[in-house]
Amino acid sequence: MAQLENIEAIEKRLWSAADNLRANSNYASNEYFMPVMGLIFLRHAYSRYLAVKDDIEANLPKRGGKARPLTKEDFSQKGSIYLRPEAEFDYLVSLPDSTNRARAIQHAMETIEEDYQDLKGVLPLGEYAELDNDVLGQLLRTLNPEELKQASGDIFGRIYEYFLTQFADQKAHDNGEFFTPVSLVQMIANVIEPDHGKILDPAEGSGGMFVQSAHFVERMKQNPRDKLTFYGMEKNATTIRLAKMNLAVHGLGGNIQKAISYYEDPHELLHKADFVMSNPPFNVDEVDADKIKNDPRLPFGLPGVNKAGKVSNGNYLWISYFHSYLNANGRAGFVMSSQASSAGRDEAKVRQKIIETGDVDVMISIRSNFFYTRAVPCELWFFDRGKKPPSPSIYRASAALSSPRPSGEGLGVREATASCCSGKGAGGEGKPLNDRDHVLMLDARNIYRKVTRKIYDFSPEQMRNLTAIVWLYRGQQARFLVLLRDYLASVCAESKAVPDALAAFDTTLSDLRGRFAALAGAAEKQRDIDAEKMRALADAAAELRDAEKPYESDRAKLLADLDGFRKKFATALPETNDKQHVARKAFDPIAEAIRGLIKQVDLLYKLAARVADHSAAIVTTEPPSPLAGEGGGGGIYYDRRAVTRLVKQLDEQRKAAVEQLKHTAYFHRQVAWLQDRFPKAELQAVPGLVKLVDRKEIEASDWRLTPGHYVGVAPPEQDEDFDFEQTLHDIYAELADLNKEAVELAAKIQTNFEELGA
Repeated sequence: MAQLENIEAIEKRLWSAADNLRANSNYASNEYFMPVMGLIFLRHAYSRYLAVKDDIEANLPKRGGKARPLTKEDFSQKGSIYLRPEAEFDYLVSLPDSTNRARAIQHAMETIEEDYQDLKGVLPLGEYAELDNDVLGQLLRTLNPEELKQASGDIFGRIYEYFLTQFADQKAHDNGEFFTPVSLVQMIANVIEPDHGKILDPAEGSGGMFVQSAHFVERMKQNPRDKLTFYGMEKNATTIRLAKMNLAVHGLGGNIQKAISYYEDPHELLHKADFVMSNPPFNVDEVDADKIKNDPRLPFGLPGVNKAGKVSNGNYLWISYFHSYLNANGRAGFVMSSQASSAGRDEAKVRQKIIETGDVDVMISIRSNFFYTRAVPCELWFFDRGKKPPSPSIYRASAALSSPRPSGEGLGVREATASCCSGKGAGGEGKPLNDRDHVLMLDARNIYRKVTRKIYDFSPEQMRNLTAIVWLYRGQQARFLVLLRDYLASVCAESKAVPDALAAFDTTLSDLRGRFAALAGAAEKQRDIDAEKMRALADAAAELRDAEKPYESDRAKLLADLDGFRKKFATALPETNDKQHVARKAFDPIAEAIRGLIKQVDLLYKLAARVADHSAAIVTTEPPSPLAGEGGGGGIYYDRRAVTRLVKQLDEQRKAAVEQLKHTAYFHRQVAWLQDRFPKAELQAVPGLVKLVDRKEIEASDWRLTPGHYVGVAPPEQDEDFDFEQTLHDIYAELADLNKEAVELAAKIQTNFEELGA
């Protein structure tokens, strides 16, 4: 978490520096794209290489006390890429100015291509020759700042994605159509659980779907190269290069073909794919209807043809393709324009046919601003061709039950779940509701985390909570309860760090209080100090003392309550629903006390800072400043600089203490969020969030698949954790962004006027 705090500033600084170098090359923006992305690839690859290298070396088999050499297979098994010494980024950065850097970078790329034949012709080689040697040196150093040398691969993944996005903003490449926000890709992977077999993306982009599928398998402690086979289709050759680079840096490979998916099917995976994942281009209206009218991938027919012989909107072409590629038990998850779920006329007819197959599984609405280059809302669609017929028994007023999926399906996912939460001890399995007559409607438009003014995503916990709702829908109550158990474990772990965080704050506060008291005592003996200033200092000091008394009492009680909670629940975390409710309720008053103590900590800092200001006002000389005793003898020294440093230190410790308290309450809040909505650890309708809808209701609504139409509106909630300081910071950041954009826009307008001769 700490590494992510400054990532946005780092990304912007790296981009600004790299983009400025373009002025010193003969490349246009779209030509500069691949050389820069090649170096980002090398830096990202080196980061992942270093992350696993020590562990690999420590476990290498030895003969005669000597370990065998490292191989690329060692790194592939760890989700990384093998680099020869001359391809390591530190080596390239350290080259002297007399070296031909373009040739050195080209050689580095060539060694990687020799070890990974899939990358032959993919990596940029000759493109660096057009960059000046000094410019290349500066670019290498720019992409290697000190704060990133020890950063994790995830950090470089963010930077890699950020550079993709920025080039898209410059229209260097397809307006960003190749890039899908990580939050959405992870959500798709969480729902379809791609843990085995053939995975197809007919609108491949930069390979994000495959990378997140691999991460899903890695979280199961298995090797994705053994479990998954990737197939992709992409029309743009440059994007294919990016995708292969992105896969390679994660130790992955795939069969990615250059193709226009509307007219070509190079992999011939009709009815053969285990999983389909994709983010196709939205609302395309230039597909030649005559060329595709007999395509076997379109069993539901064409979604309307205009007078020019073009398909009116390509959304349902993609939706039909995704469905047709699935085998009898396959699952699909894809991003789609919000228009598609309620489109009328011929599109509605195609949608009706798809719904009537019974394969539509889950629909999730996503608010706007999740995409980097588009502000539009979207929806995530999910198919499951392995859903079973509805059971004749009715267990709910609104939903019939289905039998569980066969135990052989899903391979590792359900087995991994069962190993940690099996049977009665964890509450057992619930009643599955995912039969062919029902669709789970999830409206997640009110669930998001604000990354920047323009970009939102899901926090890890928001994503887990949404996924947990899908588990309940599938009758996997045990997984739901394990998540709650893990949240309670996090509450215990975070609470353990609270005493030390508060102790640091208390120590500095005590130091300051001692200095203030000594100053006040000495100042009282002075005859020439302004009475008004002395009164202000005395009043501020008294207010600080008065605030400390309840704080000390409340802090002691809170620490005792946290300790008691840990002793009761940490060693034997509750696994059944009833016991988890008991634990949650036991922490409810503690969470309230945490909110109160946070306010007290903030107040104490503000009061201490105020006393420091008043103290400085009565000391007129630079520190150390002697305040002589009455009659001019004796006295003390008041070091204003030291006090200023202590006040800054107190502020940092305040932030750390508040953050730790918030972390503790944060995980309790996740438990409360889920339990308040699903108190029996069973799926139920929640206004504004989720509803299980049967086919009759969908038919009565003109076959709409828009979640918001069914789930209704959530009642307004009071945000007990409203953070005024953070909100003020967000407003300030937004204002700063707007001001910056205004300056940039004014400069562009000025330039345009000058070019027009105005």
